[in-house]
Amino acid sequence: MSGAAPHLVLDRLTRRFGEARPAVDAVSLEIAAGELVALIGASGSGKTTTLRMVAGSETPDAGAVLLDGRDITSLPPQRRRFGMVFQHYALFPHLTVGQNVAFGLEARGIARRERMSRAADALAGVGLAGADGRQIQSLSGGEQQRVALARALVIEPPVLLLDEPLSNLDPTLRRSTREELRATLRRLGVTALFVTHDQEDAFAVADRVALLAAGRLLQVGTAETLYDRPANRDVATFIGRSTLVPGTFDGDSITVQLGDAARRLRAAPAPAVAHGPATAVLRPDALGFSPPAGLDAWTGVVQDRRFAGALLAYRVRVAGDIDLEVHSTVRDVQPGDTVSIRVTREPVAVVS
Repeated sequence: MSGAAPHLVLDRLTRRFGEARPAVDAVSLEIAAGELVALIGASGSGKTTTLRMVAGSETPDAGAVLLDGRDITSLPPQRRRFGMVFQHYALFPHLTVGQNVAFGLEARGIARRERMSRAADALAGVGLAGADGRQIQSLSGGEQQRVALARALVIEPPVLLLDEPLSNLDPTLRRSTREELRATLRRLGVTALFVTHDQEDAFAVADRVALLAAGRLLQVGTAETLYDRPANRDVATFIGRSTLVPGTFDGDSITVQLGDAARRLRAAPAPAVAHGPATAVLRPDALGFSPPAGLDAWTGVVQDRRFAGALLAYRVRVAGDIDLEVHSTVRDVQPGDTVSIRVTREPVAVVS
């Protein structure tokens, strides 16, 4: 974020539903004007409840929502004027595309000619120029997603909220649609909070990612930061794939011993890591095959391999009970083969 004042602020938002543990526990987040932030987490992490409190459809038990420094916590949804894109789009099948987009303007008392003109402009902005008269049933899933986006944007909202907007698309359409979504939001300069359980969606769309678990905010940063510099074990486990192995941290490096081979690795420690026992986060893309008896290599046996397009994902058992996942372009390694594994990219993340 720049040094400018944040556009949207979540200040220690808390929500309880009668349980001993809050569903959302003092979540604080600042979003700059024009920034795209993804709120991710597993089911039950509190991300949708957080979004509902921002939208005004859920009342927090504590904390506040601020827009340009003004406390809007007590305002109902209609007075916040936030745009909303839902998981299932909630389009009206009996209305044309243009009428769907103009619906929110009609509710605001805008004259028909003006609202249809603005709807046409909004559709053009999402790449659907000239689609005003089409029926909703004639659209693909990706086109319906863009109509829902145009309907949310036509009211010129100060903030756009998106609740799992890609989850009901097939994988191929999902990839192309999320690229279009980011390009559209970036072109329009919209401030957006995007809720998803899918890391790939978050990484593809958002400028920053905020990870929730059990109602608490674990870490906020770019996708690369959460992947390469996780704040703790929970972040390291949730983001991407990894093997967490024990080691000894000395301030600059961590020494990891697997079987008879010890390897001293440059470390990127999380803030809470102290000297002594710690955990190295070994990512599959930071491991590779080494020549037999190579220096600083660990010996293991390939348990299985999985085709993943440009790469093969290998699971290699070392030191008796630790499985390392290795992503490699090497194709002639088979289950049962004895191989040597080395770290190919440092520093490695270290958590406590």
